[in-house]
Amino acid sequence: MPTVGFVGLGNMGSVLAGNLVAAGHAVVAHDVAGPGRLPDGASFAGSVADMARQADVVVLSLPDGTISQQVAKEVAAADGRRAAHLIDTSTSGPQAARDIEALLAGHGVGFVDAPVSGGVAGAKARTLAVMYAGPDEACAAVEPVLAGLSDKRFRVGDRAGLGQAMKLANNFLSATAMAAASEAIAFGLSAGLDMTTMTEVINASSGMNTATRDKFPRDIATGTYAAGFSNSLMAKDVRLYRAAVDDAGGPAEVGDVIAALWARFAEAEPNADFTRVFPFTQRGAGRSPE
Repeated sequence: MPTVGFVGLGNMGSVLAGNLVAAGHAVVAHDVAGPGRLPDGASFAGSVADMARQADVVVLSLPDGTISQQVAKEVAAADGRRAAHLIDTSTSGPQAARDIEALLAGHGVGFVDAPVSGGVAGAKARTLAVMYAGPDEACAAVEPVLAGLSDKRFRVGDRAGLGQAMKLANNFLSATAMAAASEAIAFGLSAGLDMTTMTEVINASSGMNTATRDKFPRDIATGTYAAGFSNSLMAKDVRLYRAAVDDAGGPAEVGDVIAALWARFAEAEPNADFTRVFPFTQRGAGRSPE
């Protein structure tokens, strides 16, 4: 079992690091905020370089591609580095993944692009989807670590960037479902329907999606708004999706509308739980400006 270095102990990262400990890996973690969210059984490294000297494989769970690239540089440049492979579970975008792969290749470090989807609840239940891509050698070398992260893993390609493309397509659909469900249920409430009745009927009908199935019953109807993913991160992911669509020359009519909505929401209520898009939409704040 390789020793795993882990960088980024946020909502998702702290759970994933804990999964690796539970799977039997020795885990040495680092976070700029300190060891406050270090899972039981893991040890803390005071710097990325110190962690890279102790670990065989490094896993990143970071907010964006710029930070992932900076940490990858620190891993690659660490004196006495032991780490030979790096897995990035962050949503950084296809170009950032390709840039990280090229950077690490120059230092003899293998790279696997492996963003995840399913939220903190999915990470805790080990049902998180890990969408990974990379060369055969790198994927084989880090397979025990990927298996430690989740029971649901999908190899989607043989080069960096393809995992990111898959994740962005998925998150665009998730963002669209959340926004559309919020509008539909806001309409139903204004017409006199009950939210619980609406979600029960929709979930037994053709309109069912992850927002009506999971987020509305668990996070919105209860008033908890605690899905564990921020609107700022969702806005970032949809923005990355739009940029990737432009690079590929694909269609973006729906993408433009959804990107604008999440950008307005994130600007109005920075770092709010993304399920709060429902009250944002319900009070009319989600409408496009005339």
